[in-house]
Amino acid sequence: MERPAEGPLTGIRVVELGNLIAAPFAARLMAEFGAEVIKVEAPGEGDPLRKWRKLHEGTSLWWYLQSRNKKSVAVNMRLPEGQEVVRRLVRDADVLIENFRPGTLERWGLGWEALKAINPNLVMVRISGFGQDGPYRERPGFGAVGEAMGGMRFTTGEPDRPPARTGISIGDSLAALHAVMGALMALLAIKSGRGAGQVVDVSLYESVFNMMESLVPEYDLFDFVRARSGGSLPGIAPSNSYPTAEGSYVIVAGNGDGIFKRLMTAIGREDLANDPRLASNDGRVAHVEEIDGTIAAWTSRHSLDEVTAALDAAEVPNGRIYSVADIVADPQFLSRDMILPSTLPDGTQVKMPGIVPKLSDTPGGVSWLGPKLGEHTAPVLASLGYSAEEIEALVAGGAVARGDAASGDAA
Repeated sequence: MERPAEGPLTGIRVVELGNLIAAPFAARLMAEFGAEVIKVEAPGEGDPLRKWRKLHEGTSLWWYLQSRNKKSVAVNMRLPEGQEVVRRLVRDADVLIENFRPGTLERWGLGWEALKAINPNLVMVRISGFGQDGPYRERPGFGAVGEAMGGMRFTTGEPDRPPARTGISIGDSLAALHAVMGALMALLAIKSGRGAGQVVDVSLYESVFNMMESLVPEYDLFDFVRARSGGSLPGIAPSNSYPTAEGSYVIVAGNGDGIFKRLMTAIGREDLANDPRLASNDGRVAHVEEIDGTIAAWTSRHSLDEVTAALDAAEVPNGRIYSVADIVADPQFLSRDMILPSTLPDGTQVKMPGIVPKLSDTPGGVSWLGPKLGEHTAPVLASLGYSAEEIEALVAGGAVARGDAASGDAA
């Protein structure tokens, strides 16, 4: 696993005070593009993600992905000596990313006002369930709650079934993407000489809400409440999943005016292709049940291969619904290095996702997978000016733990 010597974020130091998904995902994205990311974890157990989902030799495969290119420093932030380690880290940091409940860092003397006094150019990214203010600020918030209160769950699933969720932590991931975006904008203001450090306040529910398109104005002007619609995309036609002869499904997005004509021609319905009622999206939406029924009647008479071949020939956007088995074998994924061969610490070979986005001149990359707990404690503390004797005293007092002394992922 070799990454380019220079990434677009080379020279940027990020301190991660996060657990599980949102803050660690944001920091991972920055680490993949060259930032030095120092992840601060609690001694003994570390980030709970180390034990989530499928484990290999006691460590989560998700952990190896989520923490690649990061350095792990085991610090007890509840102790004054541990808090001082964080303050020293902040002195030369560009970004700090955290996802504690609002008020937690303040209780440890590590809130914004305290850290700004140490480093006026610090960008502090704060990810929480409901934001740093407002009546809900102190509520615990997980991604599932953000998805529900941000409006996503109400629109997801079949109309006659309870609200569904996606099979991934989409709320946390959306918050992470907003966090990176905010961090980079704040850094740009500093690097261009147009500002100093600031707080980037990211909430889970607002990150989801930001994806909800025209939900609010449609309700405000028309009293329209967008609800669950199964596989279709409300107000855009035709765009749905349709059955094939062998019982699988295909996604067809024929919602462009020209595309719709090509789609209808491809399935032998030139009458609908030239129907003036269906020439634009608003007309097609008014007759969406007729259109969907027509497409489904055609797809259900043909195999998935036949359907995709015919639609590809007609240049109609379509797609198979991939499982992970389909993904790892797909030539498009492979040709764009989206399946990355990796090696676990015991030598086991494993496939990991590749890097997104693709930068032509300064691409991201992977140098190592998620580290052992406290693997970098000693060298990082030494770089902060701690002597070997001081590090040993911190270890003895429980304020920090080294990789060779931390339980669980000890070397």
